[in-house]
Amino acid sequence: MSSDVTTTIAVVGGPLVAGHGDGRGLGWVGRVTARTLPSLPELKVYPLAVPAEDSAGLHGRTIAEASLRFTREGDNRLVLALGSGDLDSGRSVARARLDVANILDEALARKVSTFVLGPPPEHDGDRNRRIAELNASFSDVAKRRGITYVDTFTPLLGHPVWQREVASSRDHLPAQEGYGLLAWLVLHRGWFNWLGVQDVLGDS
Repeated sequence: MSSDVTTTIAVVGGPLVAGHGDGRGLGWVGRVTARTLPSLPELKVYPLAVPAEDSAGLHGRTIAEASLRFTREGDNRLVLALGSGDLDSGRSVARARLDVANILDEALARKVSTFVLGPPPEHDGDRNRRIAELNASFSDVAKRRGITYVDTFTPLLGHPVWQREVASSRDHLPAQEGYGLLAWLVLHRGWFNWLGVQDVLGDS
């Protein structure tokens, strides 16, 4: 990719996209952006977060909001950060799957490359069983379309740091270390390959 082409990434999702609960105010998006900028200096990242949103709401706004940030001549990309709002709205796994499929298909039709981050675990066992179903369904939708999908649920489900932070938060959100874990998963699960650049910082 030419270094003089602006890469615009719209990151659409819930409170985790905004980094709520992080004392440094970076969240995973800020951490990933900071790690990526040395490799892609012309990068512009727009976090577009809405709290308590289910997949229907996400579908309703994603392409429209992302398009407002995209440029005519640049490399426009979409990151879809999925959550567990469907559990609260009562939306079925089948309908949630269709919503996500429609978002991905609309992005593909517009030739917008997409990267998907699956819903992370929470501290409630019953909710986690249902999040596991969403995660499996969302992963299948993305992989059927050849789209990179980062499973955050499986590696964080039993992670003591993640569980401690979400358990101690009033809003059940991670803190600095938890967001660092999310950022690590993104960066090491196909991020730079998706962008078509090398990680110039390597393992630093």
